[in-house]
Amino acid sequence: MAEKLHVSLVTPEAKLFEGEVDQVVAPGSEGEFGVLANHSPFMTTLAEGPVVILDGTSKRVFQVRGGFADVSEDGMTILAESAEEYLETVH
Repeated sequence: MAEKLHVSLVTPEAKLFEGEVDQVVAPGSEGEFGVLANHSPFMTTLAEGPVVILDGTSKRVFQVRGGFADVSEDGMTILAESAEEYLETVH
């Protein structure tokens, strides 16, 4: 079984997501980046754009506007100035 990445996505108002996932793709101020379990530690500012959280066949997308991403040995924390989850509609 592959290792999982612990991820928290929080805003000043609420914790929007917390869990163990396969991968996160986020809009860094220097460009889009991806994080898997055991990634080297780093911190970066976030640009406006989608944060995509992937786990197996599950995909959740949050639109973030500014903030920071911190990757450590414990996982990834996204501190967004504001964020909203995209909800897919089924036709």
